[in-house]
Amino acid sequence: MSARRPAVLFIFITLVLDILGIGLIVPVLPKLIQHYQGGDVASGSFSYGMLAALYALMQFLFAPLIGSLSDRYGRRPVILISLLGSAIDYFLIAFAPNLVWFAIGRIIAGITAANYAAASAYIADVSPPEKRAANFGLIGAAFGIGFIIGPILGGLLAKWGVKVPFFVAGGLTLVNWAYGWFVLPESLAPENRRAFSWARSNPVGALIALRRFPALLGLVTCYFIALLAHQVYPSIWVLYTTYRYSWTELQTGLSLAAVGFMAGMVQGGLTKRVVGALGERKTVQYGFTLAIFLYAAYGFATQPWMIYVCIFFGSLSGLVTPAVQSLMTQSVPANEQGELQGALSSLSSVAGVAGPVACTQLFGFFIGEKAPMQLPGAPFFWSSTLMLVALAIAVPALKRVKAVS
Repeated sequence: MSARRPAVLFIFITLVLDILGIGLIVPVLPKLIQHYQGGDVASGSFSYGMLAALYALMQFLFAPLIGSLSDRYGRRPVILISLLGSAIDYFLIAFAPNLVWFAIGRIIAGITAANYAAASAYIADVSPPEKRAANFGLIGAAFGIGFIIGPILGGLLAKWGVKVPFFVAGGLTLVNWAYGWFVLPESLAPENRRAFSWARSNPVGALIALRRFPALLGLVTCYFIALLAHQVYPSIWVLYTTYRYSWTELQTGLSLAAVGFMAGMVQGGLTKRVVGALGERKTVQYGFTLAIFLYAAYGFATQPWMIYVCIFFGSLSGLVTPAVQSLMTQSVPANEQGELQGALSSLSSVAGVAGPVACTQLFGFFIGEKAPMQLPGAPFFWSSTLMLVALAIAVPALKRVKAVS
């Protein structure tokens, strides 16, 4: 038991630094791409969208492979190799002479970003069933911390050059890799490893393999719908608050910092207490119900202060993800945790591609002249409807969930 706490702490630090690295480059990434395009904003924006799609595609394709490799060879080597690949990506982009090399860096980043699957499987390995939801909540806390600090630090570092944040992100990742090399123990026992299978190491094969667990399919569907609904935030938050409230960049940044702070507080500190008191099943049901009203509230918010009320209370819906993850890991044998997390990472990538397209199209249509009525909150109402569907699927699915020994 004593080895488990340092292991979970390392995974937490790993994810914080991963997200911090991503956050570092967010403020400067579009400008750097425009630089390669000769400063042209239009073509730079197009290239930025294409590179983002390339990154998501690599995650979709390689997350199941990374997860399956961790089921075969253990979590430690996969996590360490992924970290080293991430560091190489940052330095490659920092030294990239043109957009082609930049694209190669994004491909490497998309592949190595799939180490989230191995990290999640690691948490499942070292956490007893009653503590998994709380430990998965640390993932949300890591994301919150990384996205609060990263963009601010990246913006400050950019004063010394648009490539400086990439060097810093690469350096942080190398430090993380070295720490893991000397500290991180292996979590997957030899008897829980399984033979590698290419048929189950691609996104389609990994999802098909999950059919052997009927109860899990319902939870996976709910998980995907929740991810799809959540895409409304990164897709239109800036557009929505600027259009509806005329917020400045500073006001928008402060609101995003509030979102990250609350996410970290809820998933990092409150998850353990709530799940301990209610259990995973009730937490999922209450969380989905709250999310239905939360998304609708954002759509109806007519005053800026209402957004902060929504952020405060809506952060409680963040309890859903760690609770669902905990239930899903309990439905899968120990030697298939990596495959499960790989499949979930692929679904997250699909949501990351489809969600923004749907949300931005809805927003643009309902503020345009051809709209039957002006409804800038339409994407939030869409997300609210999605969560209603997720709740309808979750109720019977939760009754079928049984732990696998």
